[in-house]
Amino acid sequence: MSQPVPAPARFLASVEPGTRVVVRYEIEGGLTDALGHLLGCDAGSCTVRTRQADVVIPLERVVAAKEVPPAPPRRPRAAR
Repeated sequence: MSQPVPAPARFLASVEPGTRVVVRYEIEGGLTDALGHLLGCDAGSCTVRTRQADVVIPLERVVAAKEVPPAPPRRPRAAR
């Protein structure tokens, strides 16, 4: 018998690519978050494009996931 799919993994599988999400997942020594746009999700992992890099997250490590609103506009740099 197969294991039931956890709710966060079901959410990620149902979200349209390009949606802005935050994914909390387990790493060695604790938890971390990936905030960015969901590039895709398959049976084993999801990929989130953050500001720094594309993060591939194994679904068995995901503990929470949700859609988040668009990022606020960046403020212009102050003139020096």
